[in-house]
Amino acid sequence: MTVPLNELESRLARTRTELVRRRIDAAVLVQTVDLFYLTGTAQQAHLIVPALGEPLLLVRRDLDRARAESPLTMIEDFRSFRDLPAVLARLGISGESRIGLELDVLPVTNFRRYEQLLPKAEFVDFGATMREIRAVKSPWEIERVRSAGLRSAAAFEAAAAALRPGMTESELASIVGATLVRGGHPGLLRMRGFNQEMPLAHVFAGPDAGMASGSEAPFGGRGSTPAVPQGASNRPIQRGEAVVIDVGGSVDGYVADQTRTLSIGPLPDDLQRAYDTCRDIYHEIATAARPGVTCAHVYDLALRSADDAGYRTTFMGAFPAQVSFVGHGIGLEVDELPVLGRGLDMLLAEGHVVAVEPKIRIPGRGAVGIEDTCLVTADGLQSLTPGDDQVWVV
Repeated sequence: MTVPLNELESRLARTRTELVRRRIDAAVLVQTVDLFYLTGTAQQAHLIVPALGEPLLLVRRDLDRARAESPLTMIEDFRSFRDLPAVLARLGISGESRIGLELDVLPVTNFRRYEQLLPKAEFVDFGATMREIRAVKSPWEIERVRSAGLRSAAAFEAAAAALRPGMTESELASIVGATLVRGGHPGLLRMRGFNQEMPLAHVFAGPDAGMASGSEAPFGGRGSTPAVPQGASNRPIQRGEAVVIDVGGSVDGYVADQTRTLSIGPLPDDLQRAYDTCRDIYHEIATAARPGVTCAHVYDLALRSADDAGYRTTFMGAFPAQVSFVGHGIGLEVDELPVLGRGLDMLLAEGHVVAVEPKIRIPGRGAVGIEDTCLVTADGLQSLTPGDDQVWVV
């Protein structure tokens, strides 16, 4: 897959517009996903985007692959940080320029090297701006997220066909993961947040399903070891337990996040009622989340509905480990903008893609939830991930 040149040109034009608007002379970008977004290759490189002028991709490794994968014309070899001032000067960017860096993810060691190389430059954050630019998806990107949703659906079908009493969470997770990989999944999900990691699929069942962990998610699960304290464990799944499966399908690097709740036989009444509440909140959000509405408004709406149903302390995790969001942007990374969260005044816009995930944990009993990846449209949310929104009873 080669990202079309016109797609990259549109992205670069928006980037240059933001550089001019923020009075930044050039951006120097190194984060893998930002590089791929603007160049079509994820090789190890520096991308220099002047506010005025053509971008230059400086590739440390591998130059041949970068030239084969990216339709950009200015792609050069780059062997040493020490060459950066001369390259910038060649592009008309002086050593006293205002330069944007991805300060949200750039290692401090690397930042100090830029400071030493360009002691008179002013460095400002451009990472947050890149996240804002990437939040609005093009039709080309939306089709990849939609295709990723089809792969998620296949994984749920495989899980439902395989689920049986006595199989462990890990066994079920391996079936889900194998289905994804056979369908073309690259085998990883990228996250921008510091120390945040995500497997291909989470599988949670029974009382441990809603366990909190260090991950920024409503549920963490026990996991198989304290070294990786999230995800599936080796606990056998029992009849009548809620089995929550959270899948990240992927096509050409773009991710569709989806959750479904399964059970062997009908769910007990308390878990079914909690699930019905999650589904009702999801549909309420789908109607309310329109262009011009703040992310905080959508979150507050969901929280009020959960509170009215009696789940204030167990919505989006159990107190005190609840997360303060009910949905998040998704695309090349799992944790993109916008975030449907407390106090966040970012306005929703057409072209935003969000994973909406109302979930409830009942301590000692289990956890339930639903999640779909959706496109923000003038009429509300349009789901990009297919599948029945009922509990999947097998």
